[in-house]
Amino acid sequence: MKILTTQQTREADAYTIEHEPISSIELMERASMVFVDWFIEQFPLADHDMVSVICGKGNNGGDGLAIARLLHGHGYDVGVFVLNFLESSTSDFETNLERIQSIEDDQLTFKLIESVDDMPVFDADEIIIDAILGSGLSRSLDGDLAAVIEFLNESNNTTVAVDIPTGVLADDHTMGACLQVQYTCTFEYPKLAFLLPENFCHVGNFVHLPIGLHHQYLEEVQTPYYYITSDIIRTIYKPRDKFAHKGVFGHALLVAGSFGKLGAAILATKACLRTGVGLVTVHVPSCGYEVMQTTVPEAMVSLDEDERIFTRVYDLPKYTTIAMGCGLSTKNKTRNALCYVLKNTDTPTVLDADALNILGQSPDWFEYIPKGSILTPHPKEFERMFGKPNNNFERLQLQRLKAQELGVYIILKGANTCIATPDGTCFFNSTGNPGMGTAGSGDVLTGILSSLLAQHYSPLDACILGVYIHGLAGDIAALDNSEESLTAGDIVDYLGQAFLEVKDY
Repeated sequence: MKILTTQQTREADAYTIEHEPISSIELMERASMVFVDWFIEQFPLADHDMVSVICGKGNNGGDGLAIARLLHGHGYDVGVFVLNFLESSTSDFETNLERIQSIEDDQLTFKLIESVDDMPVFDADEIIIDAILGSGLSRSLDGDLAAVIEFLNESNNTTVAVDIPTGVLADDHTMGACLQVQYTCTFEYPKLAFLLPENFCHVGNFVHLPIGLHHQYLEEVQTPYYYITSDIIRTIYKPRDKFAHKGVFGHALLVAGSFGKLGAAILATKACLRTGVGLVTVHVPSCGYEVMQTTVPEAMVSLDEDERIFTRVYDLPKYTTIAMGCGLSTKNKTRNALCYVLKNTDTPTVLDADALNILGQSPDWFEYIPKGSILTPHPKEFERMFGKPNNNFERLQLQRLKAQELGVYIILKGANTCIATPDGTCFFNSTGNPGMGTAGSGDVLTGILSSLLAQHYSPLDACILGVYIHGLAGDIAALDNSEESLTAGDIVDYLGQAFLEVKDY
């Protein structure tokens, strides 16, 4: 699913109006009906009968007026409050203003707001709908509007934004006053801002609903940003051939574990096996022999000469793919051994955890990373490697830049895990939950990715399918066990159910 800029969304509206054809006021009505259908399902009349709609005077305010009229028609007690101190109104706003002012009913109240002093006191269970500015904002809020936003934030009412919360920039870092909402209902595609952690306190939980924008424009418009959905996964996932055997599904080498951190090796190895690899060899310090053979009997074990850390591994060409870093340590001998492997490997490699920390200490080694490799940092590991940006938008651009410079795939782990590719494209994941922010979750992802690479998925397809399956397994596990009790081992255990769901797409 594409993620469009504000300008591209405007163009999509204009193209739809011209080529469907449909008038702009009719398109506004269509979007408002879609919003209202979602709102009624989310906030049934029996539980939430009072709604206040705060409107600006642009097209987002026009949406708000149409929504207020439609909700009133469904039996809600609606208050409409238009911020009259804002700039001149649009024609579609004026049309919907006439429509709502023509309604005479005690269940619909209307008021012009000249300053924050005119704002009403909301009942505790009243739902507030934000239809003030929408996505056209290009600067920070100030004056009376900033005061209204502060007033609304202090109300503690459940608030729903139409398209985008007022004050949030769709395509850039947001500064200044912003409305903090619990739900955002946007149209057609999510906004880039919704997928970055700095905006969660403003955006809350978001949904993106289709409103029938013209398919030809949506198909042809270009963007570097995508949101991973089941539609993408359906094109990537490879069902197994009836006569396939373990030799077809590759041989992965996992270089992982050190004294006291063998759990990372166990989790990565189990995840690799559960994702369908034909063969897996795990290389561990000699202290890990018994625990690996006992906990993961399906894996072959390669032992390091050292009792406690990784120092050397042989026969690299016999493996389809290599993954390094989980629980590895950053000792000098391990550093040197990692450098040796990178210099003597020409196939895409998965690098995680201490492999990334070592590279962060020796940035001159970046040139040794095989092209097409997959790096899986969490935010702190990313900063150790590439520096600390000022905000999440800067970090996203830095991630894209480094992926292009190094010719690698950088998976920045988080709530909407982001994959940056060597051509500058970014894919944001749609699965996963906060319960997955637990020790070992990243080791599981490393195992999944190495398994998919070994099965001859391209690095890009391995990244997209890997993060999606990883998050989906975590979502299914959380449904059964709760986010609070979720462990990395649970993600491994639910990989089978995640694949069953993907097969049904």
